[in-house]
Amino acid sequence: MSEQPKFKVTIDNISIEVPAGTTILNAARMIGGDVTPPAMCYYSKLKDSGGKCRTCLVEVSKGSEKDPRPMPKLVASCRTTVMDGMEVKNITSEKAVDARKGIVEFLLLNHPLDCPVCDQAGECDLQNLSYEHGNEATRYEFKRRTFEKEDIGPYISLHMTRCIMCFRCVYTADQLTDKREHGILERGDHAQISTMLNKALDHDFIGNVIDVCPVGALTDKTFRFKNRVWFTKPVDAHRDCPTCSGKVRLWMRGEEVFRVTARKDQWGEVEEFICNECRFHKKETKDWVIEGPSMIARSSVIAQGHYAGNVGTTASPLLIEKVIGKQPKFLMDIHDVSDVNKPNIHLSEIEGPAHSDDFNKK
Repeated sequence: MSEQPKFKVTIDNISIEVPAGTTILNAARMIGGDVTPPAMCYYSKLKDSGGKCRTCLVEVSKGSEKDPRPMPKLVASCRTTVMDGMEVKNITSEKAVDARKGIVEFLLLNHPLDCPVCDQAGECDLQNLSYEHGNEATRYEFKRRTFEKEDIGPYISLHMTRCIMCFRCVYTADQLTDKREHGILERGDHAQISTMLNKALDHDFIGNVIDVCPVGALTDKTFRFKNRVWFTKPVDAHRDCPTCSGKVRLWMRGEEVFRVTARKDQWGEVEEFICNECRFHKKETKDWVIEGPSMIARSSVIAQGHYAGNVGTTASPLLIEKVIGKQPKFLMDIHDVSDVNKPNIHLSEIEGPAHSDDFNKK
């Protein structure tokens, strides 16, 4: 049996070899860091996901070695497979960055400013996108869309005004449950997530739609308004569960368990889906075997003030030097390039304002 061929692809001046059939997004994830495009709808664990939000648009400046012509338009990296010799621009492309700003503005057109009260705040993908690519104010002058409140059960709260129509929850229910009870109704601006008949979502694994939702459209009712995620401490734990793997992440404050979620990888995707019993009904430490602090990305607000040094945190790789071909000045030691910031000179001991002559004394 022959081995699967490997293709060489260059993303933002960083080359990597990946198996044939790999998408540009997954190739970028193998590199990591800022080279990886954001993704609001793609989910590697869900079949057929992706291609909806358009936040992962990239510029293909070279199609392949055999056909080096650039692709005429930006492409969705989650749906486009790499070719041998392909060259891709993400953060080095003005077109891609400008398009991403437009996509973020479009996603925020009808999105309410619920961050101060939203339980997703602090771990929201749309918050991160807005911080990196959003504008300081909206140009939208019309009335925002609204929906009638719908009760979909005792465990899950639906806020349709926050939904960005990524379809993740529909794919999750379709692929994890025997019978999907909710879906997309209507079309265009009237499209919404609904059960049509106000039916409760009560399957054993339906709680996973909360974890896959990139915004605060689907939240945990048992955690509703209880606490902010950055005040809680995430720890990995497990139990012997007859329904699922029992491997979860507990969000604790002191000895109290505020919520239980599935463990997620560095891309915010669930590692193993968990059942409703573990998620909603096991809220005491005696129910779990505590393994230790969760590995949280250092740049995450959830990691703020939780751990000393690098314990329990993972640092993002610094790839900017490879991307632009030189070390940027903001990463340099200022004492090496400045004549007025010498650590051996104590400003508090200088009488009056400091001048350049004070630093040039031998």
